[in-house]
Amino acid sequence: MTFTTKALLVLLTLSTAACTRPDRFGGGINDGTAGANNGANAGVNAPTGASDPSSPQFFAQTIGDRVLFEVDSATLTAAGQATLDGQAGWLQTNADYLAIVEGHADEQGTREYNLALGARRANTVREYLISKGVPSTRLRTISYGKERPIEVCSEEACYAKNRRAVTIISVGALS
Repeated sequence: MTFTTKALLVLLTLSTAACTRPDRFGGGINDGTAGANNGANAGVNAPTGASDPSSPQFFAQTIGDRVLFEVDSATLTAAGQATLDGQAGWLQTNADYLAIVEGHADEQGTREYNLALGARRANTVREYLISKGVPSTRLRTISYGKERPIEVCSEEACYAKNRRAVTIISVGALS
């Protein structure tokens, strides 16, 4: 393949990729200028993403989407309770969202033990959120045990990050 052919293929690929999101470079319906032409300036500085207090990104980054647990424990720490208090408040304010609580464990122990431990951790978080006023119909749990680590190594620092429950925000019916 000649240099010209390669350059043409790269250019074609880049131009096609740029067309996948029409609002990427402005001028689209979601570029923050909605209503600007009618003099109302509605939506000009509307928050989006992590700066929008009603967005799942804000929930994950500002409120906090995870709580950590001690070894072989499904008991909430004071820091975990503080995070879940924030989650409960956010979920009550944003009633359109549902939550899936994922339970995780570190790689120590058998697969079966860690699936059960992850389930206990997820249920502990679910029950705490319910006790703070979040309707049980908006919460679901799942355990991944040790199957989805965020850190992989044989050191306590890695194990500690993997002993967690993560609250995932979703829209739509829980099934």
